[in-house]
Amino acid sequence: MSKNVPFSGLWAVILGGSSGFGFATTEKLAQQGMNIAVLYRETSITEKPLLEKFSAIAAENGVTILPYNLNALNQAGRDAFIRQFTEAAGDPKHKIKLLLHSIARGNLKPLVADDKAGSDFDVLSIEDIQFTTYAMSNSLLDWTKTILKAELFHSDARIIGLTSEGAHKHWDGYAAVSIAKASLESLAKYMAVEFSKFGIKTNLVQAGITDTSSLKMIPGSDKLLEIANTRNPLGRMTQPDDVAKVIYLLCTDEAFWINGSIIHVDGGEHCR
Repeated sequence: MSKNVPFSGLWAVILGGSSGFGFATTEKLAQQGMNIAVLYRETSITEKPLLEKFSAIAAENGVTILPYNLNALNQAGRDAFIRQFTEAAGDPKHKIKLLLHSIARGNLKPLVADDKAGSDFDVLSIEDIQFTTYAMSNSLLDWTKTILKAELFHSDARIIGLTSEGAHKHWDGYAAVSIAKASLESLAKYMAVEFSKFGIKTNLVQAGITDTSSLKMIPGSDKLLEIANTRNPLGRMTQPDDVAKVIYLLCTDEAFWINGSIIHVDGGEHCR
């Protein structure tokens, strides 16, 4: 067992943990003795090296990492996870300390077509917006209810979601995700109040511009990356590990009284 074990015997459930913030958080919490259930969607080819990384992290830190390659966005996937997790984790009742929502799935399209060359297939549909909003916002509520119903949450559990600056300003092609992130910010406020009676604290992290695979999917992301270093007061781009460290801090006893907050983890980037 790792010599740093403040979370020994506890579990984190990470939705979207195969890369970026989710993977960095898996590494950080494992170092602190927390067991991890990681959900993701990967092909068999990309999953193999991922499983090897999880095994290495688990062995190095003396924790258990349970991988789940399943659809986290429907009831069947949630039910399958609860069934498999409760069997594999022994007796996990009241031991889930953290539910991290790091799902990055959605549609990156403009609201209207380019006048020069475009079609109705190139613009956002209502279905696109609905899917993106569910994937990156409302699914957090369903996961919270599912875990709560199964009596798996710790008496001092933490729910953390990820929002972005794009919820409050225009980025090309980002409309559906922006809508989803704005929805998530409202949802988190209500969850912070209404789930508090179960001992659950709900917060969001707004990371600075970070060079992740999700960011690179955004049209014009090269421009965002180009200005990130010069815009940031501390002179460098935000790294996934910067965010993972704050997620860890929000899980500690010292963060007990933080609830319903949006924590900027960007070195002051949002000030400019």
